[in-house]
Amino acid sequence: MTARPRAVVLGGRTGLLGQSLVLALRNGGWDAVPVGRDDVDVLDAERLADFIDKASPQAVFNTVAWTQVDLAEEHEQEAAQLNRALPASLGRIVRGTGMHLVHLSTDFVFNGRKTTPYSTDDTPDPASVYGATKLAGETALLSIAPDNCCVVRTAWLFGPGRRNFVQTILGLCAAKDDIQVVHDQTGSPTYTVDLAAGCVRLAELRATGLFHVVNAGQASWCELASEAVHLAGLHCKVHAITSKDWPQKAARPAYSVLDTSRFTEVTGIVPRPWPQALRDYIYKDCIPSGN
Repeated sequence: MTARPRAVVLGGRTGLLGQSLVLALRNGGWDAVPVGRDDVDVLDAERLADFIDKASPQAVFNTVAWTQVDLAEEHEQEAAQLNRALPASLGRIVRGTGMHLVHLSTDFVFNGRKTTPYSTDDTPDPASVYGATKLAGETALLSIAPDNCCVVRTAWLFGPGRRNFVQTILGLCAAKDDIQVVHDQTGSPTYTVDLAAGCVRLAELRATGLFHVVNAGQASWCELASEAVHLAGLHCKVHAITSKDWPQKAARPAYSVLDTSRFTEVTGIVPRPWPQALRDYIYKDCIPSGN
């Protein structure tokens, strides 16, 4: 009997994407090893290398990052530890081995000044500490282990297992008659279940380089919220406001829709539209109690 391939999923115990990855891997015939904070200190390079060596995986997925965008403006060093130093360590661990690494990155590496989807050939220009540290992680990883890894940029995640924007909106609307949501930021809403399936396929192909993996289409935060409220059957008005009406420390890209053409070219997978994915998420996982 052929042994199942093994994958280590950093952030797989409690992470929004990590949990979906563990499920996708197991459903696809992999032996998935979910990793949480209590399993290993990912910032201790020696212990992390030892942990991965003992697990003997064919693939490693890194979903761990400093994602508190506003706090990163005041904690650049801490953000850089997770967003740059960790992927660099992982690159040194997998370089020259039989392991393949799939590392998750973000649309925040772009400045948001375009009006058409960003391709993997577009030049990054982050406008925040978070985006800059994530870009530094990409650059370090791809220079250290170009033959053993791929970087997957994604955006605007929603899915089962952990609180996210859509769940927060539905919770607010279950308790309130109206809410305010920003309408002048446009991006690529992405269902973690679909993203996980795409990442697993990239690992199976041992794909290298940069990929954008998001659901098809685009939306503003206000449009995403409105569609979620509609699908959930909630009687709540969603009022559009500007970013200036909702000030935040870190700059957000006004437009960060991602072009997935290279992902489709390599995998043959055409991402489905985000409203279809949102419907699956809400009907399966997220209908508030009493509805």
